[in-house]
Formats: sequence, structure tokens, C-alpha cells
Amino acid sequence: MRWRRYGEHAALLDCASLAEMSAARATLAEAALDGVEEIVPGARTLLVVASAGALEAARSLLASADLDHPPAGDAREVVLDVRYSGEDLSLVAEDAGLSVDEVVALHTGAVYTVAFTGFAPGFGYLAGLPAQLRQPRLTSPRTRVPAGSVAIADEYSGVYPRESPGGWRLIGHTEATLFDPSAERPALFTPGLRVRFRSV
Repeated sequence: MRWRRYGEHAALLDCASLAEMSAARATLAEAALDGVEEIVPGARTLLVVASAGALEAARSLLASADLDHPPAGDAREVVLDVRYSGEDLSLVAEDAGLSVDEVVALHTGAVYTVAFTGFAPGFGYLAGLPAQLRQPRLTSPRTRVPAGSVAIADEYSGVYPRESPGGWRLIGHTEATLFDPSAERPALFTPGLRVRFRSV
């Protein structure tokens, strides 16, 4: 891990892997250090916004932490009902050398964790996709992906919170609301949340 100064009141932690970033985020979140205002995870980075003293405390904490055995973190879990009828479901099955039913079984059998958010309000990058389903993004992205589309790309699964362009492989659809700016918690997906998918 390597720390870099990021403006006057923040530091950016470069991590070797998604797992290391997730462990560092969970460790800092559980510690709830005084003076830490915000922790923003990325695929291989962790931005810590804090006072100078709190940044030093965060550095010391992570230097001595056992990141191979991080805190369990957010115990909340959501289950999303999905109709597995996505445009790319057959393509995913073919490229994986599986049947469509096997793809659905693998996708619904995994427990995912929101590693970080981005791309669009409410979009979560869900870690935990089974290795057999890891496939690249589409060569040519779609100009329009419907809201609620359940998709996979690389090592992640995700759900499009609103209609937008996108290049992930679409395998299903959910009616769940992922982002509601008028709600007390606007985004359903927050880092550390566990997510399961259920076929309906």
C-alpha cells in the first residue's frame, strides 16, 4: 500500500488489489476514527478525507492491521428478485461453456459485496462474481440500457439504476429501486452491503 497526498485535507491509498482495498475500507469504517469525515473506495484506491491528525491515525491503524482478516463490516443484506431474460444471457452461457440454467444458478448462488460505487448515482460494483462467469465488457457498448438491468463485466456484477449507455453483458432485470433522491437513504447500494439475487 502507498499513501499519496490528495489536497489539503485528504490522502489517497493505493492498494495492490480489490481485496486489499476492501479490507482497508472495512478496517477504517469499523474504527470510526475522530476527524475522519469520509472514506471513498475505488477499485484499487481508498480516499480518506480527514484532519491531519486523523490521517496519521489512519495510516498507523492500517500499517498494523491484519488486512488478511478484516472486520466483517456492514451486516445488512438485500435480496433482489430478477427475471433472467437479459439480451446477453445466451452469449454469456455460450462463452462460459455453460447452459443458461447453469449461469442463473451460479449468479444466484453467490453472495456479493458492494465494493464501491460510481459510474451513475446508485450504481454499485458488486464483488463476488463466480470465476466461471467473468467475461469482458461488450466490444461495442449499447447507447441505451434499461433501468433495472442486471449485468456482469470482468469480476463484477451490477444493476443499472436508471436508463443509460453501457457496455456490460445483460443477463436479467429487476424492479428494485436502486436510487431515489427523495429517500432518507437515496442509494440502496453502499460499500460493504451484501447482495443476493433470486430468480423469479
